[in-house]
Amino acid sequence: MYDMFRNFAKGDLYLLGEARSEMMGNGIQNADFRIKYFENTLDASNADLNWYTPYRVIDYANLVLKNVPGITFPVEAKKNSILAQAYAMRAYIYFTLAKSWGDVPLITQPTEGYDAKSTFKERTPVAEVFDTIKADINKALSLFPNNNFPAGRSTWSKPATFMLKGDVYLWTGKVMAGGTTDISTSLNALDSAQNSDIQLLPHYSDIFSYYNKGNKEVLFAVHFDELEATNNYFADMYIAPGDIPPTLDPATAAKLGIGGNYNWWAPTALVRNQFTDDDQRKAASFLELYSHINGVDKFVTSVVLKGNGFIKDGARRFVCDVIIYRYGELLLLKAEAENALGMDPSAEINAVRQRAYGNNYPSHIFVSGSIAENDDAILKERLLELAFEGKRWWDLIRFGKAFDLVPSLQGRQGSPYLLLWPVTQQTITLNPKIQQTPGY
Repeated sequence: MYDMFRNFAKGDLYLLGEARSEMMGNGIQNADFRIKYFENTLDASNADLNWYTPYRVIDYANLVLKNVPGITFPVEAKKNSILAQAYAMRAYIYFTLAKSWGDVPLITQPTEGYDAKSTFKERTPVAEVFDTIKADINKALSLFPNNNFPAGRSTWSKPATFMLKGDVYLWTGKVMAGGTTDISTSLNALDSAQNSDIQLLPHYSDIFSYYNKGNKEVLFAVHFDELEATNNYFADMYIAPGDIPPTLDPATAAKLGIGGNYNWWAPTALVRNQFTDDDQRKAASFLELYSHINGVDKFVTSVVLKGNGFIKDGARRFVCDVIIYRYGELLLLKAEAENALGMDPSAEINAVRQRAYGNNYPSHIFVSGSIAENDDAILKERLLELAFEGKRWWDLIRFGKAFDLVPSLQGRQGSPYLLLWPVTQQTITLNPKIQQTPGY
């Protein structure tokens, strides 16, 4: 189950969660198939993200949930933990699918055999999918034997599942008319997640270091390692050694180090320009490359520094963990829920800013304003805090800002179907009961 989840997290999870936002644009290389994401030109003929891998994760979870109850364990708590992890994983994958496509087939039994009645499923109404997601989360929480984190924090735990619950209920509260009831449930779940062994690391860059996996800011991450997994999506955001400008200034060259893979796409100027130089997140998140010729600086490209892996035998390996949930995001989810409930979100926002700005924090203290003003501040803080972590697209939808802040969507408010993804023709061909997403 976790191995297949890693296959999903190495690329497709990022494409779903951020590729269609304003975060990324053209790099040195031809952005190729990625262009249709950030230019939002997806349609039924060019959709290429299918359901194969996420539904395989679900199938493995279903196999666990069907078969593990009949196995005798020397320690019952271990059995319960395994079942809890499977429920949490199934909930997370369905949450990802529902946010992306809306109605999706709801399959809660493993696929064993080729019977058309069991394998060909129609798209289930999204509200029903969320009922199952919430039930799975609550079942998982009831089964975890304690609040401890596993070694490496690379499997589901009770605190991580509480954070998932907060994420889910905030979505249904804001996007699906769940209102204050769901948002209150979200806040309570986030409080429970916070009551665990987590903290903000003093140095922002340490969160993502290959040599600091499973640190105390992490609630749940997908484990990658040399000789165990191939490069993940961060490889597409760096730069090939041969493309590095030979006239880089020494400080930039030292920070960039050895190149790796290709600069298929790069952080946009729109995003880069929102960071200030006194924010340590800027230096830890991306690097702008300029050639210096005859005293003239010419911008070449930018690269993402998060997830840039490590060097072995003169080559860069992009096998940093992909973080699903961490404490910095938990604080901002709490701030969002508090603000939606008319509460003051200052404490959580300022905790994030204090780490980000250090000695310059007094110039960046957040002071609560109207709900709309606070929402704008929280959404921007999420951009700065979570850039390139696969969150932005869903943030824009949850805040109702996709058509305002994504350049390629501006003026297209009359086409709300664009917030969902089209289904690939291959998926429809394989399962004739699947109907295309309305609008596509």
